[in-house]
Amino acid sequence: MALPRIKTILYTTSLGKHTRPVFRQAVNMATQFNARILMLHVVEPMGEMGQALIQNYLPQDLVDKIHDEGIETIRSQMQQRVADFCAEELDSLPSEVKLDVEHLVVEGNHVDTILQQARDINADLIVMGQENTFGHHSHTTQQVTRNAEIPVLVVPTGKQYS
Repeated sequence: MALPRIKTILYTTSLGKHTRPVFRQAVNMATQFNARILMLHVVEPMGEMGQALIQNYLPQDLVDKIHDEGIETIRSQMQQRVADFCAEELDSLPSEVKLDVEHLVVEGNHVDTILQQARDINADLIVMGQENTFGHHSHTTQQVTRNAEIPVLVVPTGKQYS
């Protein structure tokens, strides 16, 4: 039996301040296996109450415009984080590292969306952080690990890990 090949890595990010070690591991795996990285940020959809309030006070075309601008802002933030990472950590390496990173922002339940995206892109590995933005063990990470059909690399995100 052949060893599994890693061609596509699904890297999930909350865009929190302690997520760089997680991305660093995704990059490490991608360079070792010449794999591409799909960087995923999941946005929880607005609740029914918030949706109803907005629809009563704003025209739908304005709601759509604000939504699209918000998604594009997140995507730009993701692109900037990758650019900063490359400038700060990869440019000083003795050999050039080429990254193939695609940025994806999807609305939905975190666990279900991560698992569905992993299936949709035929990911070979999911890389995600251990802690949520409050520093507690992430329920999302636990559920993804429990239900994933592919390996999940869980990276510590506390301040002690670098």
